[in-house]
Amino acid sequence: MLYGAMNFPVRPTLKELDAIAELEFDFFELTMDPPQAHYTMIRKEVIDILKALDRHKMKIICHLPTFVSTADLTPSLRKASLSEVLNSLDVAAELGCTKVVLHPSYMLGLSVFVIEKAKAYALESLDAIVTKGNQLGLIICLENMFSGTHSPAEPDDFSEIFAIFPKLKMTLDLGHAHIRDKDGKRAINFIKRFPNHISHIHVSDNLGKEDNHLPVGAGTVNFPEIVSAIKGIGYDDTITLEVFSEDKDYLKISRKKLEAMFAA
Repeated sequence: MLYGAMNFPVRPTLKELDAIAELEFDFFELTMDPPQAHYTMIRKEVIDILKALDRHKMKIICHLPTFVSTADLTPSLRKASLSEVLNSLDVAAELGCTKVVLHPSYMLGLSVFVIEKAKAYALESLDAIVTKGNQLGLIICLENMFSGTHSPAEPDDFSEIFAIFPKLKMTLDLGHAHIRDKDGKRAINFIKRFPNHISHIHVSDNLGKEDNHLPVGAGTVNFPEIVSAIKGIGYDDTITLEVFSEDKDYLKISRKKLEAMFAA
């Protein structure tokens, strides 16, 4: 298994990379959001980032822009959002990424009143992103969201998407899967239904109400059961710890806990 951690994009990218390397992670997940990690800034730092990765013997995964609106009802906003993602894909390829994380389109505001139209826009944007990703040789890993975002959050949502895009992969976010999970089995259901689609995993804990990004064991996610299911499908790939705290010891502790569960 390869373990990674994510930059905080309000801080300089190279400093974030060095800090994560000091924690002896296997890879760096680069969140490509402003103010410090917008693709225009990353493009200027590509050579320095590649040198740092080589120096630290780390791999890289890119997380495409989060705060965009690729299903927006306003054509100009939708076009601009899609452009941000497509340009970020180009820079991800320049960084030598093979795998990128993509948030599905958010459907908020008035979209909820014309949900089918918004879904059509979302699929249109996804098609453009997948096509560009294939051209660049990138694996697109669509991330599950959570209830209330009107975005793909349930296994059934992903069944529909994978039927249209069979080569698309998935980022299974365990924290997202736990939010408002009535029977506590959403993550398990994802694992059982899509063993061949899961290509990346995000790990954080929460109390089932909000995306708190707590350390492993600080919330109510049933990690032993989930880890057992992950082992059951033979997954042995990348896991990013999305534990957001000023105290980096929580990242190290969370990794050690996960490693112990996988070794058990």
